[in-house]
Amino acid sequence: MKQILLINDVVGCSHVGMVAMLPILTHQGHAVYNLPTALVSNTLDYGRFNVLETTGYMRGTLPVWQELGFRFDAVCTGLMFSEEQARLVAGYCRRLRGEGTAVFVDPIMGDGGRLYNGITQRQVELMREMVGVADLTFPNYTEACYLTDTPFRPDGMTWDEARRLLDAMLSLGARSALVTSACVDGRTCVIGVLPPTEKKDAGDEAMFKIDYDEIPVAFHGTGDIFSALLIGHLLNGLPLRESTAKTVQIVSRLIERNRHLSDPCRGIPIEQCLDLL
Repeated sequence: MKQILLINDVVGCSHVGMVAMLPILTHQGHAVYNLPTALVSNTLDYGRFNVLETTGYMRGTLPVWQELGFRFDAVCTGLMFSEEQARLVAGYCRRLRGEGTAVFVDPIMGDGGRLYNGITQRQVELMREMVGVADLTFPNYTEACYLTDTPFRPDGMTWDEARRLLDAMLSLGARSALVTSACVDGRTCVIGVLPPTEKKDAGDEAMFKIDYDEIPVAFHGTGDIFSALLIGHLLNGLPLRESTAKTVQIVSRLIERNRHLSDPCRGIPIEQCLDLL
């Protein structure tokens, strides 16, 4: 059993963010703790929402944990709500990595070629710093483009362009990287590059892609579900390529089972689907 810290938002009326990740990682046999970046009433797509940033709480909590000697086997970072939060978390992750903690960074900033409302270019720059201390980072295609100053192409990439994008992600300092929601040579896929510990046996196949058939339902929180499943498999000893393939399959099954739900903004009720994990 691994000790995992999640740094992400808590949404009151939707299975997204930490609400989606906690039951998955617990079901996989890990002890899960949390540091919320904000309390959010509901996903922003409803048009009306309330947000309580927890920057002050984070600022006060981290030194308390350090004084108490709390240790984690892994930390996964998600949505940040301010530049100060990004700086705090980047510094904390840098220290944890120096102590042997595995650092997973989900650089949540945008989708569909655009940044989310409220995300600034300064936060993009700070997220590059956070990615630089990651053992594994897994942006979507939009976020990878912003992080690497790569032009976003709505029609997708060639495999050579995908390889260059992965190289650019590694140049930021991450030990390994995935890019989700990609389109390569006309197929939707996840692309990735193996960590140094797995590259020695991979030869020319250190970079890989896993194709999948996109299901036309836009559930909120599927990225968080992907993150939790992936991290759980990795911490249970599966290599990156196998963990990614297994995660893609499970997420597809989760979407397929719940595609009939009338309000995709509320996400997938993951507690009712643990049998698929």
